[in-house]
Amino acid sequence: MREYFNTHGDQSNVGIRTKEIVRYVADKIVELDSSISIEDALEKADKVLIASGIKKKGEVKALYFMGDSQAKKLAQAAYDNITHKKELQKLANADPAIDIALFGRMVAEDPTLNEDSSSQVAHAISTHAVQTEFDFFTAVDDLAPEDNAGAGMLGTVEFNSSTLYRYANVAIHELSKQLGNEESLENSLSLFIEAFAKSLPTGKVNTFANQTLPQTLIVTVRSDRPVNLVSAFEEPVKSIEGYVTKSIDKLAKEFIKVEKFVDKPLMTFYVTLHESDNLKQIGEEKDSISKLLEDFSEMIAQYI
Repeated sequence: MREYFNTHGDQSNVGIRTKEIVRYVADKIVELDSSISIEDALEKADKVLIASGIKKKGEVKALYFMGDSQAKKLAQAAYDNITHKKELQKLANADPAIDIALFGRMVAEDPTLNEDSSSQVAHAISTHAVQTEFDFFTAVDDLAPEDNAGAGMLGTVEFNSSTLYRYANVAIHELSKQLGNEESLENSLSLFIEAFAKSLPTGKVNTFANQTLPQTLIVTVRSDRPVNLVSAFEEPVKSIEGYVTKSIDKLAKEFIKVEKFVDKPLMTFYVTLHESDNLKQIGEEKDSISKLLEDFSEMIAQYI
């Protein structure tokens, strides 16, 4: 999702997760004043990062999550020779990048630099029983002598094919406090929904080409609490004719059931590739994800 923010978002203030934070800030110092050598910029950046508590003397031993805006502020502080710790930490925490605000930041060296996440993203689970399969592979050494008929490498990769239920939520009130800007908030929420729907983990993508798209996307705004509908699949879907349609139907039924425990949503929009009478009861269908995001932005503006 973070990669999707970088490639598809309009905002430049996106976080970088790296051990090379000294060079990252140093590059910002050089952008401020091109007459400063990279060696001097590295020295200034190192001093300001130590003074702020972001790093200790010596090499950085852990990844640090820093936004573009925060890096520029610290670079300016280094350029101005500011060394007061509280002032520097204020700059390091100000104007967090969209992904830092959404996913949080933990700094073991100094908890005052921590950022609480405003989103929660659940593990994807299959809606039905799954049987693991094994892909046996071999690789032949192209330059091996003719009398060597063996494989250069062999092994197995475990995999399965399943219909997945995915869930995430965003605490809009918390994200609003973090970003402090209504336009940024609206854009961030829409980008989060789009990224969640369209991005997938890229591990083994060349082996399995997991370029699938959702069959149904449901977006709900609640005023009381978030609700994960994974309980719909406590009893796995059973079918000999595919799992998608039955999974969607079970999800919609669970949506209706849980209203005994929670308030009715302020808004529910959905996009689907499959017809379901139960799905029609939970909210308003949209023709496409683009239309859903457009109407979501207009609707959410009334509540923030």
